Amino acid sequence: MPPELDQVVREEWGRLVALLLAHFRRLDLVEDALGDAVEAAARQWPRDGTPANPAAWLQTVARRRIVDRLRAEAMAQRRHALVATDLERRPPRAMADPGDLVEDDLLRLVLMCTHPALSPESASALALRLVLGVSTRDIAALFLVPEPTMAARITRAKKKIVTAGIPFAVPDLAVLPDRLATVAQTAYLAFTAGYAPASGPDLLRTALAGEAVRLVRTVRALRPGDPTLTALLALVLLQHSRRDARLDGEGRLVLLDDQDRDRWHRDEIEEAGRLLASPGLMGALLPRQAASYLLQAFVAAEHAAAPTSAQTRWDRIVGLYDQLLALSPSPSARLARAVAVAEADGPRAGLAALDGVEVPGSHRVAAVRAELLARAGERTAALAQLDAALAACDNDTERAHLQRRRAEISGAEIVHPGG
Repeated sequence: MPPELDQVVREEWGRLVALLLAHFRRLDLVEDALGDAVEAAARQWPRDGTPANPAAWLQTVARRRIVDRLRAEAMAQRRHALVATDLERRPPRAMADPGDLVEDDLLRLVLMCTHPALSPESASALALRLVLGVSTRDIAALFLVPEPTMAARITRAKKKIVTAGIPFAVPDLAVLPDRLATVAQTAYLAFTAGYAPASGPDLLRTALAGEAVRLVRTVRALRPGDPTLTALLALVLLQHSRRDARLDGEGRLVLLDDQDRDRWHRDEIEEAGRLLASPGLMGALLPRQAASYLLQAFVAAEHAAAPTSAQTRWDRIVGLYDQLLALSPSPSARLARAVAVAEADGPRAGLAALDGVEVPGSHRVAAVRAELLARAGERTAALAQLDAALAACDNDTERAHLQRRRAEISGAEIVHPGG
């Protein structure tokens, strides 16, 4: 696939699905037509050149494919013979502003995918792939399952959407609360896919992460008193606030300890602080999902409150992770706790906390273990773990960082890795 096409598919797939589905209301036709359009682009663009507006080109080709299919269906059924002609005469919709999609078509699609006919896991996976354009590989990494398993899960969800005739519409407010938990989880997974992509060339996908933040805002506007959405918005704002400091001028990863905190978005940090002080989060027995987001937000707030990395209260962060693990244990939380323990009590304590932690398909456990072994002076073991991390890493920017670390550790000096 040409690089220009790969980029537009990554960045515009969700918007294109939303626009076409809003117009034609047929999920099966939209997906097939967009797939055909991408195949056509892969053949034509290298030969004819990339069009001035690649996304609009894909939209136009996909729209023609759908009209052709509708005409064929109408002719085959010998009913509604004018359907295709009528559709063909409608003026095509212009590419909409991303903000409009979050407030309108994007939200409608996410809500459609989170229909109660689907399990929460299938609903989130379908929304991530169909609406937000996250790759199946990255969705599998988010759910800690093999890619073929996730591909099959998404296929089953699509078939159920079509066969059940799930409508493309925002549900009545009376049923909205039943879907909010899945919508919130979908938004957080989308944010994670943008903040820390498991594969591809980018350390972060700012547009995807920002779209997830806007989605949380939009849904929270419908339910402003919901503690889950309030805690989640605070969490993603705190994490998103660091986006400009996570890469240096040459596109290399900058660890948290080394980031220029003046580049953090203080307006977003302050907004998150106000959210964390909301009455709905104070002194109440929160739902498990809300409490989980709140504890993670408190961790991010500790980093935001520290004037320098050296002044970070790692003891408090360890305590927050202890609470999170008691509430909602996960390998990722155990990994993060081990890092905090190492910062608070030294690399040996961190290695002990890391014992037995496994995150299937991820390179990050081996990478963290390598750093702690290096800090403990165990160079040979650290290099072996770095080799394991490099073998498992599918993200180009992170792999480049691991390669630089390997060169540092194999040299005369071991550099403190930061947080």
